[in-house]
Amino acid sequence: MEPTPQIPTLRLADDAAMPALGLGTWKSAPGEVGAAVRHAVEVGYRHIDCAAIYGNEREIGQAIADCLRAGTVAREQLWITSKLWNDAHAPEHVRPALERTLADLQLERLDLYLMHWPVALAPGVGMPRRPEDILPPETMPLERTWEAMAKLVDAGLTRHIGVSNFSRQKLARLQAGLPQPAMNQIELHPYLQQRQLVTQCQAQGIQVTAYSPLGSADRPAGMKGQDEPILLADPTIGEIARQHEASPAQVLIAWALARGTAVIPKSTNPQRIEQNLAAAGLALTPEDLQRIESLDRHRRYVEGDMWTPPGSPYTAASLWDE
Repeated sequence: MEPTPQIPTLRLADDAAMPALGLGTWKSAPGEVGAAVRHAVEVGYRHIDCAAIYGNEREIGQAIADCLRAGTVAREQLWITSKLWNDAHAPEHVRPALERTLADLQLERLDLYLMHWPVALAPGVGMPRRPEDILPPETMPLERTWEAMAKLVDAGLTRHIGVSNFSRQKLARLQAGLPQPAMNQIELHPYLQQRQLVTQCQAQGIQVTAYSPLGSADRPAGMKGQDEPILLADPTIGEIARQHEASPAQVLIAWALARGTAVIPKSTNPQRIEQNLAAAGLALTPEDLQRIESLDRHRRYVEGDMWTPPGSPYTAASLWDE
């Protein structure tokens, strides 16, 4: 195997260094995700992205514990992110949700805890089955949840807090008070480049993580559209990959890193886990970046339509503020 390339880091407001390339675990199946995490850590990953709703944090926690016990890595060398699910936005539910995640991950604290969506669900609801499961934003304001998350840092349960799937307008609501989010994790890839949002976040000291950077072709069938474009099969990406003797996935990961964002490609395949990590050593040319910039089509693969069924207090326009 080739030597592990130097992984760039992103600096948070307190000068903490977060590895910019991490392992995503959304859609990583039970029985597979533990082996994937162990292999990732063994080959050089130091950033693991998790979430309670993924349903696999207990297995991930055991894999992390195995790596720590074996001396493969020390806890302070790892960056572990998780996310607050939508049914625990009430201030009194925020800390218990994190404590459950910490128990599952076998950790005393996280490095980063994110509000997964700017959408609140009724307590105990994993995914909404009826409009009443989705709480109107005025019933559970984002600011109240954010205030409760800030207390998690004071309690020593997480080093940093941030958000996910937040628009510029929703970020502005949180920035009216303190603390400022350390991170906004959003869907980013050449078909959805979100330049204004990325630029604004970076200008204000909010780091950005790209999820679904490879186009999320393995997401559930119910989330897919008919004849949707396949990012990994894009001819321009393929041509750039051939020029660099790389894979299309490596080009997409290298593009995310070149933008100054973090990126969390998911895989449970050992060879692909290694190939994704090697993308940190791929230097795209200015011409490559210019060609990729022309691919933007504002195409979401994660449209958030689970929050916008008929009768919901949300629409696509109010969810994304566009």
